[in-house]
Amino acid sequence: MSVGTEREDRPHILRELGHTVRRVGAELHSAATVTPQMHVPGTSRLRTSILATWADTLAGLLAADALAPRVPVTIELDVHLYGPAPASGQVLGVARTIKAGRSIFVAGVEFGSERGTPIAVAAGSFMCAPDPAVRMPAKLSIDTPPSRELLSVPLAERAGCERREPGVAALPRSDDGLNASNTVNGGLIALVIEEALLSLAPGDTLSSLALRYLQPVRIGPAVATATLRDGLGQAELHDSGNGGRLSVTATARTFGRPNAAS
Repeated sequence: MSVGTEREDRPHILRELGHTVRRVGAELHSAATVTPQMHVPGTSRLRTSILATWADTLAGLLAADALAPRVPVTIELDVHLYGPAPASGQVLGVARTIKAGRSIFVAGVEFGSERGTPIAVAAGSFMCAPDPAVRMPAKLSIDTPPSRELLSVPLAERAGCERREPGVAALPRSDDGLNASNTVNGGLIALVIEEALLSLAPGDTLSSLALRYLQPVRIGPAVATATLRDGLGQAELHDSGNGGRLSVTATARTFGRPNAAS
């Protein structure tokens, strides 16, 4: 999940997205302003991986309430856009509980603009972390002011995520990119997978992204390899420092560039 812990030297990478969350009854509502540093390279569109990150955060916070004091870990996460993501303005999110069991939790998220235009829908499934000794931090990112330090460089650069070659991207493990169980944050996993996919489709963006988390990335770098055919992409992510273990699989679709054949 994308609930990170604050470090003394600098804020969590994803806190620099300026995403704020507040409680409204049984729901969680969020808001964030899109900036150029959040755009997909070569476009003026918000990254789909950022929507996935925000969805993971909202759903994960609801899961943390339901499963506390155990730490929820993401099992599956998906986001589907109605159209190309916005270039600017505010993105508002609303998260609701779908199922709250003793060991499994599911939440749904809706994203829209400040004018009420739907942007995307998402869902996340969670389970308790296998290690019962792992506990949630005392303070979660609910009803707190946005970080005073916002992205000053593109997100991939800030996270150290690099495209190694077409279809391959890598992300190092860093202290300011971890989640509550001290493994690589699920939102940053979405970022490196998105980078691997979009390296095969310059100038395009993702219309959907579905992630299946098989095991955490403990050591890194996290290396994603992707294929793309007729707008349908598949990707695998391995923890290269941990024997190359398979950690995440993903499927995605691209919108297709405006000049692409229909």
